[in-house]
Amino acid sequence: MFSYISLNWRGRPLVNLETVVNLIANTTTEKGLKIQADLDCAVYPIGLKISDQELEAINLKKADFHGEWNYSISPKSGK
Repeated sequence: MFSYISLNWRGRPLVNLETVVNLIANTTTEKGLKIQADLDCAVYPIGLKISDQELEAINLKKADFHGEWNYSISPKSGK
């Protein structure tokens, strides 16, 4: 995906975040890949510590291909 994004913004000045997001969001391929991107201006706290127990409670499903990198997060069942 990044190679297509790089091709799309090749030669264009990345003058601000809106420009970058728009160039990413307008990336497509001949095979039908369409990228969706939005600028998130929210402020997020830093330094939060997640316990091993909290991490284990996340419903992760690892993908068959490189599950250490590719996974889906789903809601816990029964809640």
